[in-house]
Amino acid sequence: MSSACSLLPDHQRVVITGLGVVSPLGRDLESFWKNISAGACGISQLDCLPQDSQTASFGGQAKCFTGDIGDFGPLDKALQRAIKKNQKVMCREIELGVAACQLALHHSGLSDPSLRQPDRTGIVFGSDYILTRPEEFADGVKACMDDHNQFPMPLWPGTGRPQVNPLWLLKYLPNMPASHVAIYNDLRGPSNSVTIREASSAASITEAVATIRRGSADVMLAGATGSRLEPLRALHFATSEKLADEADPTKMSRPFGKERSGGILGEGAGALVLESLAHAKARGAKIWGEIMGGAGSAVCAELHEAEIDSIRIATSNVLRSLMRKAEAAGANLAPEAWHIHACGKSEPDHDRSEALGIVDCVGESGPVVTAAKSYFGNLGAGSAAVEIVASCLALEHRELFGLVAPQNIDEACAIRPATAGVAPGDWFVSLSYSSQGQAAGVCVRRFVSA
Repeated sequence: MSSACSLLPDHQRVVITGLGVVSPLGRDLESFWKNISAGACGISQLDCLPQDSQTASFGGQAKCFTGDIGDFGPLDKALQRAIKKNQKVMCREIELGVAACQLALHHSGLSDPSLRQPDRTGIVFGSDYILTRPEEFADGVKACMDDHNQFPMPLWPGTGRPQVNPLWLLKYLPNMPASHVAIYNDLRGPSNSVTIREASSAASITEAVATIRRGSADVMLAGATGSRLEPLRALHFATSEKLADEADPTKMSRPFGKERSGGILGEGAGALVLESLAHAKARGAKIWGEIMGGAGSAVCAELHEAEIDSIRIATSNVLRSLMRKAEAAGANLAPEAWHIHACGKSEPDHDRSEALGIVDCVGESGPVVTAAKSYFGNLGAGSAAVEIVASCLALEHRELFGLVAPQNIDEACAIRPATAGVAPGDWFVSLSYSSQGQAAGVCVRRFVSA
């Protein structure tokens, strides 16, 4: 596919020049691709949750990330000191996001500030809503307890609250990943944060692309971080969602499969460095793909008198929009020319709804469908960013990773499942959605110079 088919001028075409990932399958691109292309399982025994109070024993834990400064990638001494100093006001989700961004910047070759204009470089980054850990208030609560082991609330303002770290809130604000990265790297351009659960990654990338196309920046970082492995959040998901109950971790996450029994809790972050094609060409950058467009849809079932399938409708809305944008950019819509990277949560009802939304747009003989959650579960807001990195690498290596057990797809999910090693096509669509009916997606093509 020639990139010359686009009608946009080079300063409005947006390309991917850097990829960063922190995931259950690794935090460097080589390890990540080696693992996912080999069908490795990133679901393992959890050591980050108290097992005496949790129902989830296995999950997609990013054990490759310990919080050591080396986990943030190659950094000069000043940047190492800045990040280490501020880790005391970063919860794990924020650390994961900062690390993914630093890794992406390094991968793009733009970690050297002399290669970018600070006022023309920005960031749009997503996250889940981040819960404060109860431990933040433990000392204050203890200070208020009386002789009868009761907590008199009137004592809290004068006795309890002074025991709480005054900077505690900074550790949990969802805008902090973007703020930290912008400060560390002197990114003075547009900055924004997005918090719409699993739809956050694609929504962030879509906004970053729009920022470059309207001329407000030459370079943007975009992506998201997420974790469903914080203790209170894990308890919440265990009571509000269907989680997998298999004993074998390699069979726990089965998007669209007959045997799927529920989702898998996970954590991770992904980041992309986006540039205008003109800027990337001027510095001779390696290009990993071109963003043809992004789309979003929100469908609230509660607002309708008749029962509707909000996930199906939102997914089909997004996919149709992305197919139109890809066609307008000159992409080939023949089934063999592209693949769909589905959200694929492995939740029985949600998978069915997503599959119906896909079939509504492409029929049962459409492009092959894969889902990286097969390998590491649901990483929350960070999922789609990590999945987009995976599909970009598939385009680069010219082979696609398949679904777990593709030969055993649920009849109610009439998709064409991808098998390991099948050709990925020349472009792909990434789909993601939240349980509340918010969906988002992007379409990316392999870049071939004219």
